[in-house]
Amino acid sequence: MNLARQFFSQGYRFCLRYVARAQAALNLSAQEATDILNAGLALMAVQHVRAPGWSPDQALGKQDGQEAAVIAQAIGFPPGVSVWCDLEEVNAAAQAQDVIAYCRAWHQAVRAGGYSPGLYVGAGALLSGQQLFDLPFQQYWRSSSRVPDIPNRGYQLVQLSPSIQLNGILVDVDVAVPDVQGDFARWLRVSAVAP
Repeated sequence: MNLARQFFSQGYRFCLRYVARAQAALNLSAQEATDILNAGLALMAVQHVRAPGWSPDQALGKQDGQEAAVIAQAIGFPPGVSVWCDLEEVNAAAQAQDVIAYCRAWHQAVRAGGYSPGLYVGAGALLSGQQLFDLPFQQYWRSSSRVPDIPNRGYQLVQLSPSIQLNGILVDVDVAVPDVQGDFARWLRVSAVAP
């Protein structure tokens, strides 16, 4: 039994897998995506964050967002699926405006690629809840770290703590919920993109 089927048999119903800023081993591949979907799990992709202390700006956001969209297309994600930006561990000396410019450019590039951009809010994101809400994202994912609430929106994914060891791998357990506005993340499932 492959690993995805094992998770499905244990009651799990979705999976988020990392894609790199450049395709590399240990990241989601087209074959793994097929295996996950054929096991009955829904799937979305999240782009790896840069090394802790990274410095965001508009040009980097555009570059990273374009790469995320290209990799999602190469794996076979159809338009409309959520692709997530991992926003965390930003250089503490960075200005909020630089983080905002990065996020806006990333969002625009992923949207131009045909995907539904989402934002994972992790530790050290440097933005307040209002600043996060003012971004163009419609989808937010709350990390298990101490992060601000998103006013008038909330989160569509919530990461629980602690991580667990299951089936030989370390797993961050997340729950999918509608946000305050009743919106859901956009999953890839075997025959359709479903809310």
